[in-house]
Amino acid sequence: MKWHSEKAIAVKYETGMPAPFVLAKGVGYMADTIIRLAEKAGIPVLRQPDIAEKLFYLETGAFIPEECFEAVAQMLVYVHTISQRVK
Repeated sequence: MKWHSEKAIAVKYETGMPAPFVLAKGVGYMADTIIRLAEKAGIPVLRQPDIAEKLFYLETGAFIPEECFEAVAQMLVYVHTISQRVK
């Protein structure tokens, strides 16, 4: 495993919640761990550095800010579509 400064943000949406929220985040080794766990669980990993940068300042558990709704919604739809194809 190589060490780098890549950031990873795990985002989740649950029915009934007002918005998606930050499930986990990390940089370097922690980012690698988040990515590895997602891949192991069969969760698609998208590389969107611009969005990761915008969301990284949020605390874990914080809702995604309104200005990021569209980009995050598009990613969640994409992930959902891929997940349905795999099943």
